[in-house]
Amino acid sequence: MELHVERDVVFPAAPDEVWEALTDPERLEEWFATEAELDPVPGGEGIFRWGDGEERRAVVREAEPEERLVLDWDDGGEVVLELEEVEGGTRLHVVE
Repeated sequence: MELHVERDVVFPAAPDEVWEALTDPERLEEWFATEAELDPVPGGEGIFRWGDGEERRAVVREAEPEERLVLDWDDGGEVVLELEEVEGGTRLHVVE
């Protein structure tokens, strides 16, 4: 049985700012991983490391700037991130 986690978060920021926080390695290191490498283009690779020694790798399946980012994790999982401009900011819809 496949389980999916789905959530929506509205950020008080423009889509380009939210996109940057999701794709720029320095910004990813502020909130997601201790070390991050990501080439946010289709076929690009991502490596994420945490302080406890955990490392996850991903390949970018889709990248539509300020709209949609899909990563395939090396363990067979995926994460789909969709951005939508809404009143007061940007809604981020995440499915893992």
